[in-house]
Amino acid sequence: MGSQQPQHAGRLRLVGQREHGGDRPPAGPAAPAGPQAAVRNSASSISAPAAQAAVTAQAAVAATATAAAAAAVPVVPAIPVAPVAPVAPVAPAAPASPQGGFAEVLNAAIEHSGLSLDRIRAALAKQGVRVSVTTLSYWRRGRSQPERATSLRAVHLLEELLGLRHAALTALLGPPRPRGRWVTQGPAPDGLRVEQVWPGQTELGEVFAELDAPPAGQLERQSIHDAYYVDASRRGHLLRMRQVVRATVDGVTRHVVVHKSDEGTDTCPEITNVRHARLGRVRRRPESGLLVAELLLDRPLALGDSTVLEYEVQIPDAGPTADYGRYFAAPVREYVLQVHFDPAAVPVQCERFDRTPGAETDRHREPLWIGASASAHVLTADQQPGQVGIRWQWE
Repeated sequence: MGSQQPQHAGRLRLVGQREHGGDRPPAGPAAPAGPQAAVRNSASSISAPAAQAAVTAQAAVAATATAAAAAAVPVVPAIPVAPVAPVAPVAPAAPASPQGGFAEVLNAAIEHSGLSLDRIRAALAKQGVRVSVTTLSYWRRGRSQPERATSLRAVHLLEELLGLRHAALTALLGPPRPRGRWVTQGPAPDGLRVEQVWPGQTELGEVFAELDAPPAGQLERQSIHDAYYVDASRRGHLLRMRQVVRATVDGVTRHVVVHKSDEGTDTCPEITNVRHARLGRVRRRPESGLLVAELLLDRPLALGDSTVLEYEVQIPDAGPTADYGRYFAAPVREYVLQVHFDPAAVPVQCERFDRTPGAETDRHREPLWIGASASAHVLTADQQPGQVGIRWQWE
């Protein structure tokens, strides 16, 4: 949608019509202004009756000449002019070059457009892109940023809807936030801090402080097994997780986990079917789809003790899913990821991807075979901080 500036019509002047005021005599006699003015006034001064007669004679001659000229000029009929159609009102254009990052530019463009977030959501929905009002609010406030393919398409549509130039918003997006479903609060030995795993989630640190989360690195992850399930409607709806952990200090009694819904929904995931532990305090942030939960271990762990943690995550509906990945804040000896597809909805292509921390592009890709069981898997040994996952294409 191109940006247009309203045009202001100039004042029209009729051709052949003499403007009044330039030839109009002054209302009263001007006072002499110096010697030259006095000379002119003396030379032209006559008696009042004579002046009146002279003016009357000149007017008569001018009237006779005007009548003769009018008789000699043929009358031209008026040419009909078609009425000009009124110009449709043009929406106010967005600022030509707003300053700031993605959130600042988006917020300025929304304010300038006068559109509500609900109207923007409805306009995007008509184009086949589902984005919640909460997600739009978080984008404009800088609390999260678009990353998924559908969200990036929404950004392109926003550029058109808000009258911005092409790539005015997409060019301002930073590196994608790692989309793993689980992290520690950081920093673990040889690992990353929590803000490196969940940038933009400012409330996460507040929730950790509220729960008095234990220091990172108390539990060393020996093995993690993710089983991700995609239903017949092509949406990921369930995650089954199994972890084997070992204590690096004495007296470990709990573990804090984090899960976040995909963009497009303002509902939090839910943890169910916990085994070898029990669910403790849970904090939800529906406006960002964030869930922070405390798992209370079956028994206190001494240095070197190990245990197994198992639970399921019910994933809110955010539309068709095209990938699942885990971000690792600390090294893990073994990671297994299985993605199970419904036999009625099997992708046409599937691949593994690996990324280093903060990278915008894949470090490694390789095609995966979808077997007769309608599933694919990856296995990594000595997984270092970064991201590994599986993505697929439906068509």
